[in-house]
Amino acid sequence: MADEQDELRGQTHAGITRRGLLKSGVAGAVGLAAGAGALAGIMPRDVEPTLGGAGGAHAQGLAGAEGDVGTDGFDATAFLKTFDYGRVSTLPNGQIQREYEITAVDREIEVAPGLFFAAWTYNGTVPGPTIRCTEGDRLKVNFTNAGSHPHTIHFHGIHAANMDGVFEIVGPGETFVYEFDAAPMGFHLYHCHSIPLKRHIHKGLYGGFIVDPPEGRPEANELLMLMNGFDTNFDGDNEVYAINTVAHHYQRHPIEIEQGELVRVYLGNMTEFDLLNSFHLHGNFFRLYRTGTDLERYEWTDTVMLCQGERAILEFTYDFPGKFMFHAHQSEFAELGWMGIFDVKPRTVV
Repeated sequence: MADEQDELRGQTHAGITRRGLLKSGVAGAVGLAAGAGALAGIMPRDVEPTLGGAGGAHAQGLAGAEGDVGTDGFDATAFLKTFDYGRVSTLPNGQIQREYEITAVDREIEVAPGLFFAAWTYNGTVPGPTIRCTEGDRLKVNFTNAGSHPHTIHFHGIHAANMDGVFEIVGPGETFVYEFDAAPMGFHLYHCHSIPLKRHIHKGLYGGFIVDPPEGRPEANELLMLMNGFDTNFDGDNEVYAINTVAHHYQRHPIEIEQGELVRVYLGNMTEFDLLNSFHLHGNFFRLYRTGTDLERYEWTDTVMLCQGERAILEFTYDFPGKFMFHAHQSEFAELGWMGIFDVKPRTVV
């Protein structure tokens, strides 16, 4: 029934596109909430969207608009640094085991002020929990499908065929246990692999999967960022783009870092309907470790393009304090929500 409703909405509002909204001047998260959300039958709730006026985002020379998304259901700032290490135990052979609980749940999420999206989630959020472990750990993932459609979990990495999350379809109300040794070290992803694949990923069934090297990583301010987008009118074209789901969140709530400290960003792309997404850092360059499986060789750049499922670890240090933007270097993506700010605080003198 949900699929049929989505298809009907898509046919009814197929002419309302993101480009049409941009041309009409309704750019920014709240403008989309009033425009695309209402036109697609996703009605804004308890908000009177207005474009930024004097002193607002537009007056500052930034895309976006007034208004904000509450953090009761999902706090995008807290999500940056929330890593799930599982329940830890030691197996008889001395191997560390980490056990995780993941449940697929249908849930409406707010992707821009007043704009709600009917998502399929892992543990109620998009992205799902960031699973973290050490290379060689035994992972046990107890998966429950409490959603309305068949789902799986496909982990990027090395594991047995019967743990791949492709043929082991888990129906509504069913469970499955994934067990494998974490390998290789690096930054990986997990996502549903049920058909139609593009629908299950676009609806929100994905998350980050970090496998640390046995010797650990140098101390850093670590941040998890997954690039994603949302087709709010079911025309196969995203109207909203973001890092970690909430459009313009890190523009309205800049990420505080300290001058001179090492920052490590786990960056992945789970955007559907676009061949590429990108990350550009202002006023700085970063060391780019593709997939994070090699800690010695890196690129030195300020922009990276990633296809869906591709990921990288970015490391950088700011020499100067102040506010520095980061955003997609597809300008349209940035204007439709994929934009943020690093607020570099002066170095603390002890």
